[in-house]
Amino acid sequence: MRTVRVELASRSYPIYIGTGLLQQLGEQLAALSLGKKILLVTDTQVGLLYGNKVKDLLSGVGFSVTMVQIPAGEPSKTLEQAAKLYDAAFAFGLDRTCAVLALGGGVVGDLAGFVAATYMRGIPFIQVPTTLLAQVDSSVGGKVAVNHPRGKNIIGAFYQPKLVLIDVSTLHTLSAKELRAGLAEVIKYGVIWDAEFFSWLEENSINLLKLEPEALEYAIETCCKIKAAVVEQDETEQGSRAILNYGHTVGHALESLTNYERYLHGEAVAVGMVAAARLALQQGLLSKHDYQRIHSLLDRVDLPTAIPADLKPESITRLMFYDKKVNNGKLTLILPLGIGKAKISLDFPENQLSGLFTNGVS
Repeated sequence: MRTVRVELASRSYPIYIGTGLLQQLGEQLAALSLGKKILLVTDTQVGLLYGNKVKDLLSGVGFSVTMVQIPAGEPSKTLEQAAKLYDAAFAFGLDRTCAVLALGGGVVGDLAGFVAATYMRGIPFIQVPTTLLAQVDSSVGGKVAVNHPRGKNIIGAFYQPKLVLIDVSTLHTLSAKELRAGLAEVIKYGVIWDAEFFSWLEENSINLLKLEPEALEYAIETCCKIKAAVVEQDETEQGSRAILNYGHTVGHALESLTNYERYLHGEAVAVGMVAAARLALQQGLLSKHDYQRIHSLLDRVDLPTAIPADLKPESITRLMFYDKKVNNGKLTLILPLGIGKAKISLDFPENQLSGLFTNGVS
């Protein structure tokens, strides 16, 4: 088992990474001095695969568990679904010592975490992510939220979990499409932070797609270490944490514009990563060689890299200005300066955004 610790004073917590770790979930939670009731939140797909197993594991160490399944997919990340979870928490008699446990991908984790952060002004929260994207990104760092029709993750909070338990075995039940979407976030960490890791990904992306356990554990651990380091510096995104949003400004706009139906989150981020890299190239901030490496690696794992012609640049731009990273009407973009290094570009001029939408480079 690999362990990464997020050091945030009284809000510090461990991330456990390994193969077959789900079997240890009961004993890990029993050591946290929680109340005896747990609201288990999952979705209709993950619930069928792991819901009863997790419920039995927790019951076996003395917890009383009620399981709520939400419809799978981004459209469930709403205040309406949150209200249903509040109703379930009331009906089950959850008090401030009891926990909400998220079992699933990023949608489940964000929604369950939002409910944990706001029910009784905050109760314990456990993350058990079952998708690669959630394991390397959304389950770590304490961002919890629901969507609004005008923007993604607009209604939310910073609320850290007590524990993140990552069982890489759960990735074997993930679709190839979801696995590739998770790799977008893995590649992101190499671009913005770790050139050596990016080079490793160029050599080992095929092993990740083949679900080779040692490669998966190493990649997930590396991503979690990078994210922990960034979050420890800037927990509530007042400055440097924004670097983790590389590819997300365009990506979130694409998701919103297509009603969360055309793209998985990682797919939209992949398109956004290439768009931001192309803009950095045009601005003279990124070499053509490094631009091509970013583009090629995303291509190699079969992720989308081009903005579709039917999505108008003015519509994407309009939604980008609803992004949380807009301050006083000024847009913030994350631009790569090379493999392993990125820049937070504050107050990016709107009249220079056209480079985001010009697919291809000369």
